[in-house]
Amino acid sequence: MLLLAGAVPIDKLPLLIGEIEVDEQGVKIEGHDLAFNRGNEAMMAAACLICQEYGVENPVGLVAGDVGNREGSEKIYDYLAENLPKLNVRVLTLHYIMPDLKRNKKVLATIDTMKEKPILIADAGSMYVAKAGGDSHYYDVFTPDLGETAFLADDKADHPTFTRGFIFHMENNVPELIRRAYASNNTAPTLFVKGSVDYVCHDNEILYTIDQPNVESMEPIGGTGDLITGMISGLIHAGKSPVDACLIAGHVNRKAGELSQPTPATQVSDILKFVPAALEEVLAKQGL
Repeated sequence: MLLLAGAVPIDKLPLLIGEIEVDEQGVKIEGHDLAFNRGNEAMMAAACLICQEYGVENPVGLVAGDVGNREGSEKIYDYLAENLPKLNVRVLTLHYIMPDLKRNKKVLATIDTMKEKPILIADAGSMYVAKAGGDSHYYDVFTPDLGETAFLADDKADHPTFTRGFIFHMENNVPELIRRAYASNNTAPTLFVKGSVDYVCHDNEILYTIDQPNVESMEPIGGTGDLITGMISGLIHAGKSPVDACLIAGHVNRKAGELSQPTPATQVSDILKFVPAALEEVLAKQGL
């Protein structure tokens, strides 16, 4: 099972867990419609499209409403800590969840009891809490943007807000940020750094850079990073290695953006429509 977990900004939305369905309006879990303009919903939709293209079962979504009061995030942590061993999860992706060190450590303690531990992927808040708690070694893939990579590179910061200035301003030297993140043991073995140039890294080595097609108008579109995290999740679920999943997802994201011919009004949902065609083209060219 691929389990995708994260909070959504809907007040009083109860904890939901179930197979994710995708239609033109968004994703659906347990009969609840969730628009996929960005965030966890965009990530889940992208994962679904990848799973459908590879002919594997749809991922399962675990969501709860959280508008900043932590209530939904706490429900997600608690559910995972109590139920993960029963769920037969092979890949677990944790995304936008309010950081909670104590609860996250309970989830990891539960994972320690499992005979077959899931492949762990983290982005956004789930990546922050992993690094802040000194628990990055539990994870297999992180998908940071440049600001988040600076946070991972700072062995003193426990939240991106507190990244020291001299490190934060190294964004023009991404290889050094990556080196520092690995040197301080603050990242997962596989790292996908998102930016104008994407970096696919593994075990302190930059394996690939991706800079084409260069679609500048994609930069201000919110949610494209969420698509990458979802696609990586779906690809690993379909049997790809973490490194190959990152490489394919990076190329597909750029190609889907190019095919969508984005403008300042483009939404991430407009790019999602081109993921299947982009995947077909990328696989034909890359031979992966």
